[in-house]
Amino acid sequence: MKVTCRGQTVMIIIVIMQTSAPLYLDPSLTTALADTVCQQELLHTLVTALGSPLNVVLPDQAVANAQQFYGLLDRLRLRGEVYFAHKANRSTAFLRRLAASKTRIDIASIGELQHALGCGFHPERIMATGPKTPEFLWLAARAGAIVNVDSLDELSTLAKLPAYLGPTRVLLRFSSFTASGTVAARTSRFGMAETDLGACLDVADAFRDRLDIRGVAYHLDTVGVTEKAAALDGCIRMLLEIQRRSHNADVIDIGGGFGVNYLEDSQQWDNWTSELTQAVLGHRDPITWRGHGYGLRAEQGRLKGALSLYPAHRPVAGPRYAEELLVQRSPSLGQRYSDILLETLTQVYMEPGRALVDQAGLVLTRVLEVRQTAGETLIRLDLNHSDVSLEEHGVVMDPMVIPRGGEQHGPGAGYLIGNLCLEADLISRRKIYFRSMPRPGDLLAFVNTAGYFMDFSADHALHQPIARTVALTGDRWTLDDQYWPMNRETEVA
Repeated sequence: MKVTCRGQTVMIIIVIMQTSAPLYLDPSLTTALADTVCQQELLHTLVTALGSPLNVVLPDQAVANAQQFYGLLDRLRLRGEVYFAHKANRSTAFLRRLAASKTRIDIASIGELQHALGCGFHPERIMATGPKTPEFLWLAARAGAIVNVDSLDELSTLAKLPAYLGPTRVLLRFSSFTASGTVAARTSRFGMAETDLGACLDVADAFRDRLDIRGVAYHLDTVGVTEKAAALDGCIRMLLEIQRRSHNADVIDIGGGFGVNYLEDSQQWDNWTSELTQAVLGHRDPITWRGHGYGLRAEQGRLKGALSLYPAHRPVAGPRYAEELLVQRSPSLGQRYSDILLETLTQVYMEPGRALVDQAGLVLTRVLEVRQTAGETLIRLDLNHSDVSLEEHGVVMDPMVIPRGGEQHGPGAGYLIGNLCLEADLISRRKIYFRSMPRPGDLLAFVNTAGYFMDFSADHALHQPIARTVALTGDRWTLDDQYWPMNRETEVA
């Protein structure tokens, strides 16, 4: 610009360093979860009384989610059942509330089986999946649960167990499917190959007094609808073969992996991933701890690697994802899968874990300290990375600030660090941008963390306490193991 100095006009060039706009990743919130976060005085009181970190679960939301999956089956006029994948969350309140509905449960260990039985699930409503010891198989068979077998060895072991309550109900689970001579799905450590079906049926034929083959299932290490559709195609072929061998089978289990949409705004997700790319290439200031690239790296000025993050903004997730799969058209049969399943009177089983506890919980923690270290702002919290394992599962979304006394502060940014004496104890490797910068005594709420993030990895590292859990219904709370749903028994879900 031009200015006048002592009668002379001179040109002054001003270089303005523009500050990058904050990169917010606002979580998606239902009304119920938003109302929970708004109960600031109650949440502060709970943390004061029960300690930090603290898990808060919303059992009614889990039932509402199950209703949506059952509603999908109704819309498509399909028979079927919804099984909650227990491994997603340990909460007793969730299990008791779901046991009071018509939702079923998928368990993957002896401990989970015992927990399900103790929370009110009849064995008829329990499915055993995952890696199984002989003891696990014995208890599942003895109790009368349906067993989803992953291998010929599991099936053979099950066949040798005494049939106390009649033949054990069995689903055969597969992960490799042959179409036109090509394996159509990526390798998984679970399940069998389609070519193993004959050997399984030979065992089933030899032990009809102990094995009741009810149908087939699949497990794929992918979120791709195309691959899952190929697996469903294979399951239809195999179910017909099982029926041809005179087994009373009418079930196809399409598993889980339906996903969750964690972020409110797709543009925020696009902006953040774009800025991460620019930071990795050195075209802007870092937005992650020590330039962490989440799978991306720069080599000679070029971007290499692949982004290893969960797609945090997923507009098609949960029941909508399951519907998208079921209305795909079969390339071999020429009809929508839902129509084929309807015409063949096939039942559809689903095993949502993450999706069934979507919007059903949050993790609270105290802010202990905010300090400057080597030019960075560090926010120390009274929890560690195992208490809210967002990084482990590759999910990026911002925590919400619940200020002490309701006082709002100015904006800011910083890195969240935990309470372990470890350099690696970062709650998030990305810089978090706050509209209201947290201060010591405030709470941070990590919302929508009931599915795998809340307690899946929690342990007593360095003798730090594991979070206690409370169940919240409106403004009423109970300790997790003291929650009982007697007043909701008549509800249908």
